[in-house]
Amino acid sequence: MRRTAWIAGIVAIAAPVAAQTAPPPVPPLGDLFAPVTSAPAAPDADGFLRRWLILEAVAKPNPTNAVFTGTYVRQALSPDTYPGRWAVLPREGQTVRVGDQSLLWHAYDSRIWDVKLFHFAQSLGKPRYGVVFWTTTVVTSPRERRNVRLAVGSNSASRWWLNGANVADLYDDRRMVMDDVLSDRLTLRQGRNILRGAVINGPGLSDFAVRFVDADGKPVRDLTLAVQ
Repeated sequence: MRRTAWIAGIVAIAAPVAAQTAPPPVPPLGDLFAPVTSAPAAPDADGFLRRWLILEAVAKPNPTNAVFTGTYVRQALSPDTYPGRWAVLPREGQTVRVGDQSLLWHAYDSRIWDVKLFHFAQSLGKPRYGVVFWTTTVVTSPRERRNVRLAVGSNSASRWWLNGANVADLYDDRRMVMDDVLSDRLTLRQGRNILRGAVINGPGLSDFAVRFVDADGKPVRDLTLAVQ
Protein backbone atom coordinates (compact mmCIF):
# COMPACT_ATOMS: atom_id res chain seq x y z
CA MET A 1 0.00 0.00 0.00
CA ARG A 2 2.81 2.37 0.86
CA ARG A 3 4.54 1.68 -2.48
CA THR A 4 1.25 2.21 -4.34
CA ALA A 5 0.66 5.51 -2.57
CA TRP A 6 4.24 6.62 -3.31
CA ILE A 7 3.85 5.87 -7.05
CA ALA A 8 0.51 7.65 -7.14
CA GLY A 9 2.12 10.68 -5.55
CA ILE A 10 4.90 10.74 -8.17
CA VAL A 11 2.32 10.53 -10.97
CA ALA A 12 0.29 13.33 -9.41
CA ILE A 13 3.39 15.55 -9.26
CA ALA A 14 4.58 14.67 -12.77
CA ALA A 15 1.22 15.31 -14.44
CA PRO A 16 1.22 19.11 -13.91
CA VAL A 17 4.86 19.30 -15.03
CA ALA A 18 4.07 17.38 -18.22
CA ALA A 19 1.12 19.66 -18.87
CA GLN A 20 3.34 22.70 -18.50
CA THR A 21 5.95 21.39 -20.95
CA ALA A 22 3.51 20.10 -23.59
CA PRO A 23 3.89 21.87 -26.96
CA PRO A 24 1.37 24.63 -27.63
CA PRO A 25 -1.59 23.70 -29.83
CA VAL A 26 -1.21 24.36 -33.54
CA PRO A 27 -3.24 27.45 -34.49
CA PRO A 28 -5.49 26.94 -37.51
CA LEU A 29 -4.01 28.36 -40.68
CA GLY A 30 -7.04 30.63 -40.99
CA ASP A 31 -6.11 32.41 -37.75
CA LEU A 32 -3.04 33.94 -39.40
CA PHE A 33 -3.61 33.66 -43.15
CA ALA A 34 -6.44 34.17 -45.64
CA PRO A 35 -6.50 32.80 -49.19
CA VAL A 36 -5.74 35.41 -51.83
CA THR A 37 -8.81 36.69 -53.68
CA SER A 38 -9.20 38.54 -56.96
CA ALA A 39 -9.75 41.80 -55.08
CA PRO A 40 -6.79 44.22 -55.19
CA ALA A 41 -4.58 44.28 -52.12
CA ALA A 42 -2.72 47.25 -50.70
CA PRO A 43 -0.19 47.62 -47.88
CA ASP A 44 -1.78 47.96 -44.46
CA ALA A 45 -2.08 51.27 -42.63
CA ASP A 46 1.58 51.04 -41.56
CA GLY A 47 2.77 50.10 -45.04
CA PHE A 48 3.49 46.42 -44.39
CA LEU A 49 3.15 44.05 -47.33
CA ARG A 50 0.81 41.20 -46.49
CA ARG A 51 0.08 39.47 -49.84
CA TRP A 52 2.64 36.77 -50.63
CA LEU A 53 3.41 33.62 -52.52
CA ILE A 54 5.12 31.30 -50.03
CA LEU A 55 6.87 28.05 -50.91
CA GLU A 56 6.64 25.13 -48.53
CA ALA A 57 9.87 24.93 -46.56
CA VAL A 58 13.02 23.59 -48.20
CA ALA A 59 15.00 21.30 -45.90
CA LYS A 60 18.29 22.90 -44.77
CA PRO A 61 19.30 21.17 -41.53
CA ASN A 62 21.05 23.44 -39.04
CA PRO A 63 21.24 22.51 -35.34
CA THR A 64 21.91 26.14 -34.38
CA ASN A 65 21.35 29.61 -35.79
CA ALA A 66 24.90 30.56 -34.80
CA VAL A 67 26.14 29.39 -38.21
CA PHE A 68 24.25 32.14 -40.04
CA THR A 69 27.26 34.31 -40.80
CA GLY A 70 27.28 36.58 -43.82
CA THR A 71 29.29 34.08 -45.87
CA TYR A 72 27.03 31.16 -44.97
CA VAL A 73 23.79 33.04 -45.63
CA ARG A 74 24.97 34.44 -48.98
CA GLN A 75 25.86 30.93 -50.11
CA ALA A 76 22.70 29.28 -48.78
CA LEU A 77 20.29 31.95 -50.04
CA SER A 78 21.07 32.99 -53.60
CA PRO A 79 19.65 32.82 -57.13
CA ASP A 80 21.73 29.63 -57.53
CA THR A 81 19.88 27.91 -54.66
CA TYR A 82 16.43 29.22 -55.65
CA PRO A 83 14.08 26.26 -56.28
CA GLY A 84 12.97 27.10 -59.79
CA ARG A 85 13.78 29.50 -62.61
CA TRP A 86 14.91 32.79 -61.08
CA ALA A 87 13.61 34.86 -64.00
CA VAL A 88 10.12 33.34 -63.89
CA LEU A 89 7.47 34.34 -61.37
CA PRO A 90 6.01 31.28 -59.61
CA ARG A 91 2.27 30.78 -59.46
CA GLU A 92 -0.13 29.49 -56.83
CA GLY A 93 -0.39 25.72 -56.85
CA GLN A 94 2.86 25.24 -58.76
CA THR A 95 4.96 22.31 -57.58
CA VAL A 96 8.76 22.29 -57.61
CA ARG A 97 11.22 19.50 -56.87
CA VAL A 98 14.13 20.05 -54.49
CA GLY A 99 16.07 16.83 -54.08
CA ASP A 100 13.54 14.28 -52.91
CA GLN A 101 11.08 16.96 -51.80
CA SER A 102 7.98 17.98 -53.75
CA LEU A 103 7.03 21.50 -52.62
CA LEU A 104 3.97 23.63 -53.33
CA TRP A 105 3.62 27.39 -53.74
CA HIS A 106 0.77 28.92 -51.69
CA ALA A 107 -0.82 32.36 -52.15
CA TYR A 108 -1.92 33.98 -48.88
CA ASP A 109 -2.71 37.30 -47.29
CA SER A 110 -1.22 37.55 -43.82
CA ARG A 111 -3.83 38.68 -41.30
CA ILE A 112 -1.16 40.45 -39.23
CA TRP A 113 1.75 42.70 -40.08
CA ASP A 114 4.45 40.05 -39.64
CA VAL A 115 4.20 36.89 -41.72
CA LYS A 116 4.34 33.85 -39.44
CA LEU A 117 6.32 31.33 -41.48
CA PHE A 118 6.74 28.89 -38.58
CA HIS A 119 2.98 28.69 -38.08
CA PHE A 120 2.40 28.52 -41.84
CA ALA A 121 4.53 25.37 -41.97
CA GLN A 122 3.18 23.96 -38.71
CA SER A 123 -0.45 24.38 -39.77
CA LEU A 124 0.24 22.52 -43.02
CA GLY A 125 2.02 19.72 -41.18
CA LYS A 126 5.31 20.61 -42.90
CA PRO A 127 8.86 20.83 -41.46
CA ARG A 128 9.50 24.07 -39.59
CA TYR A 129 13.01 23.63 -38.15
CA GLY A 130 16.18 23.52 -40.23
CA VAL A 131 14.49 24.98 -43.28
CA VAL A 132 14.50 27.77 -45.86
CA PHE A 133 11.33 29.65 -46.82
CA TRP A 134 11.16 31.38 -50.22
CA THR A 135 8.56 34.07 -50.79
CA THR A 136 7.66 36.59 -53.46
CA THR A 137 5.13 39.29 -54.27
CA VAL A 138 4.41 41.71 -57.11
CA VAL A 139 4.43 45.36 -56.07
CA THR A 140 2.78 47.74 -58.53
CA SER A 141 3.51 51.45 -58.17
CA PRO A 142 1.37 54.11 -59.92
CA ARG A 143 4.51 56.14 -60.62
CA GLU A 144 8.27 55.89 -60.40
CA ARG A 145 9.45 56.36 -56.83
CA ARG A 146 13.07 57.24 -56.16
CA ASN A 147 14.94 57.25 -52.85
CA VAL A 148 12.72 54.70 -51.16
CA ARG A 149 14.11 51.99 -48.90
CA LEU A 150 13.07 48.45 -48.18
CA ALA A 151 12.63 48.02 -44.41
CA VAL A 152 12.95 44.41 -43.27
CA GLY A 153 12.77 42.42 -40.08
CA SER A 154 13.14 38.64 -39.94
CA ASN A 155 13.63 35.67 -37.67
CA SER A 156 16.17 34.31 -38.41
CA ALA A 157 18.53 35.42 -41.23
CA SER A 158 17.18 36.48 -44.62
CA ARG A 159 18.01 38.00 -48.01
CA TRP A 160 15.85 40.18 -50.27
CA TRP A 161 15.85 41.06 -53.98
CA LEU A 162 13.95 43.75 -55.86
CA ASN A 163 13.65 43.29 -59.62
CA GLY A 164 16.48 40.78 -59.46
CA ALA A 165 18.93 42.99 -57.52
CA ASN A 166 19.96 42.09 -53.97
CA VAL A 167 18.85 45.02 -51.79
CA ALA A 168 18.88 43.80 -48.15
CA ASP A 169 20.61 41.09 -46.12
CA LEU A 170 20.06 40.12 -42.48
CA TYR A 171 22.68 37.83 -40.94
CA ASP A 172 23.30 35.99 -37.67
CA ASP A 173 20.88 34.60 -35.12
CA ARG A 174 18.29 37.35 -34.76
CA ARG A 175 14.75 37.95 -33.60
CA MET A 176 12.11 39.60 -35.75
CA VAL A 177 12.34 43.36 -35.16
CA MET A 178 10.33 45.84 -37.21
CA ASP A 179 12.53 47.77 -39.70
CA ASP A 180 15.60 45.97 -38.37
CA VAL A 181 17.53 46.60 -41.61
CA LEU A 182 17.03 49.34 -44.21
CA SER A 183 18.23 48.92 -47.76
CA ASP A 184 20.22 51.57 -49.55
CA ARG A 185 18.10 54.08 -51.44
CA LEU A 186 16.44 52.44 -54.40
CA THR A 187 13.86 53.08 -57.11
CA LEU A 188 10.45 51.51 -57.47
CA ARG A 189 9.56 51.41 -61.14
CA GLN A 190 6.26 52.69 -62.41
CA GLY A 191 4.20 49.55 -62.83
CA ARG A 192 5.25 46.07 -61.71
CA ASN A 193 8.17 45.33 -59.38
CA ILE A 194 9.09 41.80 -58.28
CA LEU A 195 10.14 41.43 -54.64
CA ARG A 196 11.66 38.11 -53.53
CA GLY A 197 12.83 36.98 -50.13
CA ALA A 198 14.40 33.94 -48.50
CA VAL A 199 14.35 33.28 -44.75
CA ILE A 200 16.51 30.57 -43.17
CA ASN A 201 15.74 28.98 -39.82
CA GLY A 202 17.43 26.44 -37.58
CA PRO A 203 15.65 25.85 -34.25
CA GLY A 204 13.06 28.33 -33.03
CA LEU A 205 10.40 30.47 -34.63
CA SER A 206 10.50 32.04 -38.07
CA ASP A 207 8.70 35.10 -39.47
CA PHE A 208 9.31 38.33 -41.38
CA ALA A 209 7.89 41.81 -41.94
CA VAL A 210 8.57 44.01 -44.97
CA ARG A 211 7.54 47.48 -46.06
CA PHE A 212 8.82 50.35 -48.20
CA VAL A 213 9.54 53.71 -46.61
CA ASP A 214 10.11 57.02 -48.36
CA ALA A 215 13.03 59.45 -48.03
CA ASP A 216 11.49 60.77 -44.80
CA GLY A 217 11.08 57.29 -43.32
CA LYS A 218 7.29 57.29 -43.77
CA PRO A 219 5.57 54.13 -45.04
CA VAL A 220 4.70 53.95 -48.72
CA ARG A 221 1.05 52.93 -48.96
CA ASP A 222 -0.17 53.80 -52.46
CA LEU A 223 0.93 50.46 -53.90
CA THR A 224 -0.93 47.43 -55.19
CA LEU A 225 0.09 43.89 -54.30
CA ALA A 226 -0.48 40.78 -56.38
CA VAL A 227 0.85 37.25 -56.79
CA GLN A 228 0.77 37.22 -60.62
